[in-house]
Amino acid sequence: MATENKILILGPTGAIGRHIVWASIKAGNPTYALVRKTPGNVNKPKLITAANPETKEELIDNYQSLGVILLEGDINDHETLVKAIKQVDIVICAAGRLLIEDQVKIIKAIKEAGNVKKFFPSEFGLDVDRHEAVEPVRQVFEEKASIRRVIEAEGVPYTYLCCHAFTGYFLRNLAQLDVTDPPRDKVVILGDGNVKGAYVTEADVGTFTIKAANDPNTLNKAVHIRLPKNYLTQNEVISLWEKKIGKTLEKTYVSEEQVLKDIQESSFPHNYLLALYHSQQIKGDAVYEIDPTKDIEASEAYPDVTYTTADEYLNQFV
Repeated sequence: MATENKILILGPTGAIGRHIVWASIKAGNPTYALVRKTPGNVNKPKLITAANPETKEELIDNYQSLGVILLEGDINDHETLVKAIKQVDIVICAAGRLLIEDQVKIIKAIKEAGNVKKFFPSEFGLDVDRHEAVEPVRQVFEEKASIRRVIEAEGVPYTYLCCHAFTGYFLRNLAQLDVTDPPRDKVVILGDGNVKGAYVTEADVGTFTIKAANDPNTLNKAVHIRLPKNYLTQNEVISLWEKKIGKTLEKTYVSEEQVLKDIQESSFPHNYLLALYHSQQIKGDAVYEIDPTKDIEASEAYPDVTYTTADEYLNQFV
């Protein structure tokens, strides 16, 4: 059975890692999590905390109650990493942006272990081989692309997961800075608001990731999550919200020239978020044709998954 695959998640207490752990357990996979003996980060941007309220300590307790096999270790400790990898079939890395380049250590450990069927590097965003993003996010995407090249050069079996815009960062605030809920009076729209973007809940990313992990057809391919009911322009998203609250928002459209200026003049996390919003809402980095020889469209491959629509997601804020 496909669910006999033993799955190891690296970065299991992060924003996306927790959802992959939960999805793996739900699917019936023996689930392993590599955890460090360090306290969780309490100085996260408020948008991230709002989308992911559980603390590291709460997650560890939850995992133990669910039967997750917790392995103490660190991707910087080669010996414990190899030992962990030798116990599983599939390795999924959900490490944060500051650890992207450290994945070369995981690749080295996978090569030494010699038993891994598939490695999912930490991507969980746009397709890093198809984008027009600007700094500061461009550097992160280039680092992720460079990890792809190392994986391919080393002959490590892989699956790349391209999920685009998390609802927790793009939808719950209608892509507005400094707020964690959708606005009820005014809204700022980057560009003309008519560029398609792809939205997905973090929980559904977990579900599709485990589907792809258990699917032999995803070997050495990229899986793209662009769900039909969530493939929306910013204007369409705002219209959904306006219908729910029975009110028309005052709209301010910002030109690309001004957005780029704002990115350059802002500090983290504003510059990072603006660059992400610019990538999807102005450059259209979720709009492309896939290549069937190396790409899989998740909604077509896994039609049995009942995903949360953007419309349904926004109901919680009414």
